[in-house]
Amino acid sequence: MVRGFLLDLDGTVYDGGQPIPGAPEAIVRLKQMGYALRFVTNTTSRDRAALVDKLNGMGVTVTVNDIFAPPYAAARYLRKEQASAMLLLTESARQEFGDVPTGGDRPDTVVVGDMGEQWTFAAFNRAFRALMDGAGLIALGMSRYWRTADGKLSLDTGPFVAALQFASGVEPIVLGKPALPFFEMARLDLGLEPDEIAMVGDDIEGDVGGAQRAGMTGILVRTGKFREADLRGEVRPDMILDSLAELPAAVATGSPPSPPTLGGAE
Repeated sequence: MVRGFLLDLDGTVYDGGQPIPGAPEAIVRLKQMGYALRFVTNTTSRDRAALVDKLNGMGVTVTVNDIFAPPYAAARYLRKEQASAMLLLTESARQEFGDVPTGGDRPDTVVVGDMGEQWTFAAFNRAFRALMDGAGLIALGMSRYWRTADGKLSLDTGPFVAALQFASGVEPIVLGKPALPFFEMARLDLGLEPDEIAMVGDDIEGDVGGAQRAGMTGILVRTGKFREADLRGEVRPDMILDSLAELPAAVATGSPPSPPTLGGAE
């Protein structure tokens, strides 16, 4: 029985700077139906507060506790391990690391996210040297590229992590979709068992495939980066919807406080 949803953001709740039609209303309805929600994103260039501001500006009322993103997951991991870190992140993403020790050239861990135009050889080489001195490597996702607001493709975190891994021989811990540790941390944050959670997203591999390998239900929406060719791959969604707006009606076979079981795949 599904009792909670992990909702992807870009391409599922919004596309660029605009909400997906009907998505804000669907989120309100899901809350009214008694479902627990977390917004799970691979965004590594912003902290949760910035994402909250963006969502609230679109009419989606959330708090930082509703957002689960790679920088937050990495900061939690480092606090648990009592480890210091070198952060290859934007200034916004760094805000999640608060009390994590981040000074010095001999950190316990190098954390790599999307730095966009801020990437420099000096930063890259400093990270390489730290890895060669024994630091571990945390990747905030392994996506190869993403589509910017102007429709052009841009390098994402994965290629930079792959270069550091190739040069140093250090295997990264991946804390972003579709990696199992990231889904497990999101599950614990939601406080439910895997079979009580459904992931909703536009990425057949990162959202649906990752969730299914974590023992969750995977729901694909035909918005954002979705392409019909996605349906010809190895990953088979448990449900396919035209958009997030359809989700409340698709699961409305019961009533709160006992949320209904999802139906089968289309």
